[in-house]
Amino acid sequence: MARPEGRGDPTAGASDRDADAGTDESFFAPVKGSLAAIIGLSVLGAVSSVVPFIAIVELARTLLPALSGDAVGAGRVWAVVAVAVIALFVSFGAAFLSGMVSHFADAELQLSLRRRIIRHLQRLPLGWFDARSSGSVRKLVENDVVALHQLVAHTIHDVIFAVTVPLVSLVYLFTVQWQLAVAALVPLVVTAILYPVLMRGGAEKYRQYDEASVRLSGATVEFVHGITVVKRFGQLGRSHRRYREATKSYVEFVGEWTRQTAAMFTLIEIVTSPVVVLVWLLAVGSWLVGIGAAAPIDVLPGLLLGLGLTSPLMKLGSSSQFLRNATKARQSLAAFFALPPVPRPRAPRTPDGRGVAFDEVSFGYDGRHRVLHEIAAVCAPGTVTALVGASGSGKSTLAKLLPRFYDADEGEVAIGGADVREIASAALYRQVGFVFQDVRLLRTSLRDNIRLTRPHATDDEVEAAARAAQIHDRILRFDRGYDAVVGEDANLSGGEAQRVTIARALLADARVIVLDEATAFADPDSEAAIQRALSTLAADRTVLVIAHRLHTIVGADQILVLDGGRIAERGTHAQLVAAGGRFARMWADYQANHARSLPEGVQG
Repeated sequence: MARPEGRGDPTAGASDRDADAGTDESFFAPVKGSLAAIIGLSVLGAVSSVVPFIAIVELARTLLPALSGDAVGAGRVWAVVAVAVIALFVSFGAAFLSGMVSHFADAELQLSLRRRIIRHLQRLPLGWFDARSSGSVRKLVENDVVALHQLVAHTIHDVIFAVTVPLVSLVYLFTVQWQLAVAALVPLVVTAILYPVLMRGGAEKYRQYDEASVRLSGATVEFVHGITVVKRFGQLGRSHRRYREATKSYVEFVGEWTRQTAAMFTLIEIVTSPVVVLVWLLAVGSWLVGIGAAAPIDVLPGLLLGLGLTSPLMKLGSSSQFLRNATKARQSLAAFFALPPVPRPRAPRTPDGRGVAFDEVSFGYDGRHRVLHEIAAVCAPGTVTALVGASGSGKSTLAKLLPRFYDADEGEVAIGGADVREIASAALYRQVGFVFQDVRLLRTSLRDNIRLTRPHATDDEVEAAARAAQIHDRILRFDRGYDAVVGEDANLSGGEAQRVTIARALLADARVIVLDEATAFADPDSEAAIQRALSTLAADRTVLVIAHRLHTIVGADQILVLDGGRIAERGTHAQLVAAGGRFARMWADYQANHARSLPEGVQG
């Protein structure tokens, strides 16, 4: 079934997306005036920083005749000194103002970008987060924004300074003594020849470096999240192994790259070393004086200004790394802001009831290779529908279409007769609650974690939800009770954290609940408590549950058996076992592997 006209309108909110188009202009629009001021002040500071050196040369030219007894123009001497002092103060003042303006601009830019990132994250489909690690999101919010910090706060000033100072110096040198100006250019030319050799294959190396950094960041976040499990069981978990491997790979890559470039980098350091440049310019100056091509005083400009040419050049080399990082960050942020948000309905509808229907639903993650094929099913109001099947059969994907983690490519997913794409996001999440295996608690109080879906819920309502979720007594055992902060003075087991999320879902009072094997990682005691909490949660609600522990769905009103993205069987537990088909074989295997009494399942 094709999507009817007017249901998730991709153009809705277009103005918001245009504002976040990710262009350079939109990135830097909030600080456009400040950037112009930074550039102007940097140029002024760079030019004025050269003037005192030129003044020294001109002062020497003025005073030198005094050694021969000639008269010296005192007015000219004081004029030169005054110009030098003024230029010095202008240089310091411009550098100070440029630094101050650039850091204020950086703070404004970071605030603007982080707000835009948060707004865009709020508009993205939930499935986007499923496909990415928290490390990749952290890279956007921290690393990429900080890379632009380097650009605005430091690199613009450094690059302008590194280009302007040598340019002004060379213009003056060519004016007063062109032979020494050419000599002063030699270290720059040699460096310009050696640097591309140093950076040969750099684009690929930087790509590998970025990939290694992302892997290390993701592994670090995963390891920190899993450290309590590692400590609890006294062994190295998967996250720890991944962290060690990512760290080892990163260190080996950086070490190898450093070894490959060490010799050439050292050679460039030698060529641009002030001592080497000074010896070179003294040798050329002495030779020019010896052959009569220059007077001794003519060597002074080359020594003073030529010596200062390579230092800005090396600064430009380090700034190029910041420029590359800023360019990559801009591209990364631009790609992020270009991601299409969840389409908004033109004319939002309100569900009439709490029944759920899948009408010939097909879906593929890349739009081509289908994961679900023509799924048709009805979940009556107030019933429990269980999804079972082998790994990769499409259970989780089908369940996630209901809260719009993804949108169906074909067909319709409806709640109360309204396509979920026609329901406004805020209204949809008042209708649909979900509890998944992957528990996410915020680093805030348990009270605020529970009322995340209803920020204005009263303390009594929060406590009632916690009691129903079988977690109230455990919370009271913390010194600060409901005010205990997760990760600080409230350390919860997996099953306890799961019950907090159930309390959150209970407080939301959604009509439709999606459960993805909520007891998968719970110990037997926690599983029993979670099952009691789920029974409370499922009461009088329409429940869609993904189950691997088949004993938990014996009492389900309807079981859908998925195979290869299609519904292979449907019916109650008794009907499917009696039919002797795929589910019956799954049940027999399950009983053979789990020879124990069956606790009461989730009831509608």
